[in-house]
Amino acid sequence: MDSVKNMLALAVSGALGGAVTADEVLSVIEVPADTKNGDLAMPCFRFSRVLRKAPPVIAAELKAAIDGSLAEVKEINAVDGYLNFFLSPSFYVDVLKRIAADEGFGSSDIGKGKTVCLDFSSPNIAKRFHVGHLGTTAIGGFLKNLHDFCGFTTVGINHLGDWGTQFGKLIVAFKKWSSPERVDERGISELVDIYVRFSAEAEKDPSLNDEARAAFTEMERGNEEYLAIWRGFKEISLREYMKTYELLGVTFDSYNGESFYNDKMDAVVDELRDKGLLVIDDGASIVRLDDYNMPPAIILKKDGSTLYATRDIAAAIWRKNNYDFYKCIYVTSAGQSLHFAQYFKVLELMGYDWAADMVHVPYGTMSVNGEKLASRTGNVILLDDLFAEAIAKVEKIMEEKNSDLADRRAVAEAVGVGAIVFNALANNRIKDSNFVWEEALSFDGNTGPYVQYTYARTASILRKAEPDGAGYDGYVPEKDETALVTTLAAFPAKVLSALADYEPCIIARYALDVCAAYNVFYHNRTILKAEGEAKAFRLALTGAVKHVLGKCLDLLGMKRTEEI
Repeated sequence: MDSVKNMLALAVSGALGGAVTADEVLSVIEVPADTKNGDLAMPCFRFSRVLRKAPPVIAAELKAAIDGSLAEVKEINAVDGYLNFFLSPSFYVDVLKRIAADEGFGSSDIGKGKTVCLDFSSPNIAKRFHVGHLGTTAIGGFLKNLHDFCGFTTVGINHLGDWGTQFGKLIVAFKKWSSPERVDERGISELVDIYVRFSAEAEKDPSLNDEARAAFTEMERGNEEYLAIWRGFKEISLREYMKTYELLGVTFDSYNGESFYNDKMDAVVDELRDKGLLVIDDGASIVRLDDYNMPPAIILKKDGSTLYATRDIAAAIWRKNNYDFYKCIYVTSAGQSLHFAQYFKVLELMGYDWAADMVHVPYGTMSVNGEKLASRTGNVILLDDLFAEAIAKVEKIMEEKNSDLADRRAVAEAVGVGAIVFNALANNRIKDSNFVWEEALSFDGNTGPYVQYTYARTASILRKAEPDGAGYDGYVPEKDETALVTTLAAFPAKVLSALADYEPCIIARYALDVCAAYNVFYHNRTILKAEGEAKAFRLALTGAVKHVLGKCLDLLGMKRTEEI
């Protein structure tokens, strides 16, 4: 569709003698909401001042100048200041042929030779994976898939939260109220319980927080007893997390967490000091950011302990040196936006021009039926529990819809997990979302199951098809068929738009658009019982839908469902 828009823009600009550029014309060509007004339309109002003519006059003159001169256009109408273009049947046939013949349709090589680091998921060890972790994991996985699809070399980084004062708290709690035997028996549940207990006890006895800070300082100084306990916590946590990542189909190239940068932070502190950026304020070492309307970035606490900013600066420098990234993308909650703005600015002040290549991709919070999450109080909705319940609910629905389905459990897992992932990605990422079972698991609404069911429908038709060898060069598509071709043709542009905005909902909503257009076509037209060119065209169209929807599912991190 982009090619015909460019062709129309050049034709209109030429007819106007160059008084309006082709790019200016292209910017106003649109797909009308009502197909009765053409396949494409161009409002002439923006050009009225330049041409010193009324829009209806401009439209009428343009129709007279170019009507009949373009093979791709069957008819042009001038109505109320609009120039409406009705494209020829052969145009849609040719577009479908190009889509059907292109295995890589929608992909690009825009990222060839460029490396993108994606820092996402990054849970704090010794805590269970809960719904609050889903946003960063699902969005980050999508962005990694999207950059791969566009030709980038991607490095998925799970920057584990495995360092900081919270581990001082855990060590104090472990030594006071737990044992190696209890941790071996209960795993991460024991770590969560003693952390919650520490928080409750510290409210009654604040001196516990002093003990925790002292314990963490000992860790930073190399206390082997404490480090051995900490390493055990990390091993237990990773075993738990890998189950969730496997269910989501998310992979990482690096699990270098905060602790990996322990021996790299002194160099950062020295560099900040040597460049005159580090100042002492009430005993802490900070970089002032007053000139940029931000509070100071704290590099060292009073006791000499490091903070997130110190470790993130060290990590950024290490990643640039090791990966020479084109971009380094961080997917975290919107609540961390100030932190990223601060430390990106510190990198800039240090003289690193590549600080401009650091990108923070924020997202809103997710809740289930309005339930707020807080690991400190133990008030969490565990992601594994959410997945298990979704799978069970979908399996029950499928028993009613298709009791003979082979491998029903695997399909229920794909659809149940996919429903949760789609729900997390379908709305603008910066907005808060609320997961509601009845909405997310519906096979009829704007949901993941609806997309997977439509994909399964195309797969079923193609399995049953018996092509008769006919071509479709001379076929004249119906309106619902041309609308579907137009929707499919938009896929490459949607991919690039999602890439530019780091926005998964563009692909999620596009997948819904494809499903809606296909299901209108499916209910209006016979496919398997059609004959000749009609059958050939409709099977090719169904195959193209299957291909595009499959790619959308891949990008969103959802499994393809050949049967439901």
